[in-house]
Amino acid sequence: MFLEVNNVTKSFADKDRESFEVFSNIDLAINENQFVSLLGPSGCGKSTLLSMVAGLESVTEGTIQLDGENIVKAGPDRGMVFQQPSLFPWLNVKENVMFPLKQSISKQEASDRADHFLKMVHLSRFKDHYTHELSGGMQQRVAIARALAMDPKVLLMDEPFGALDEQTRHILHKELMKIWQETQKTILFVTHSIQEAIKLSDRVVVMGTRPGRIIADFQVDLPRPRRRDDEQVIALERKVMDLLENEIDKVLKEELSHENLH
Repeated sequence: MFLEVNNVTKSFADKDRESFEVFSNIDLAINENQFVSLLGPSGCGKSTLLSMVAGLESVTEGTIQLDGENIVKAGPDRGMVFQQPSLFPWLNVKENVMFPLKQSISKQEASDRADHFLKMVHLSRFKDHYTHELSGGMQQRVAIARALAMDPKVLLMDEPFGALDEQTRHILHKELMKIWQETQKTILFVTHSIQEAIKLSDRVVVMGTRPGRIIADFQVDLPRPRRRDDEQVIALERKVMDLLENEIDKVLKEELSHENLH
């Protein structure tokens, strides 16, 4: 298996130094070239799990392996795209894409690679612009180009379109599908949107909360591009929604009982 999360537990110490378990015994196996979405209510640990695959968070128990190697720290074999593009405002678009490459390859090669991926995200004519001159959607495309230019084995995306309006999100969904089909990258994608997960993914992994865990793993064997009004899409959406509603109800009940105690 290409990416494996084996029996992983994550705990934090809270302000009273008591241990707080985000999730425990998570098992997840992802094939090469798969597009997998993690979906679940706030607090279920999906972004924490993504950060652990990125090597930005440590594992409390268990192992995460990529291509047979244990992940213990961040590395160029995993490209990360955050909800906010996190670009350098003092660099122009092309310099932002080149920035992480300059340590490992020649300046000319970095320049050629940046040009290639800026073309892929349709930003070639904006390569000399600064980030404040771009829309939110364009900034996110720069962030995607920068991650792809590293030629990672896995692209990790943490709600990359969550802050964008619906029209921009729709355009970027189409862009991402084209990029994924062209590059054949493995993508692990965190989202709150059931529609987004079903529209983009080969698999939708649903996480529950209190404690965080995987409660379902749906294979999405539907032809692309997928339409929201397709009966099979609607049926799958309903299944996922029913599962999530149970989890969200649990969270609300817990919060209400906690408030009543205080």
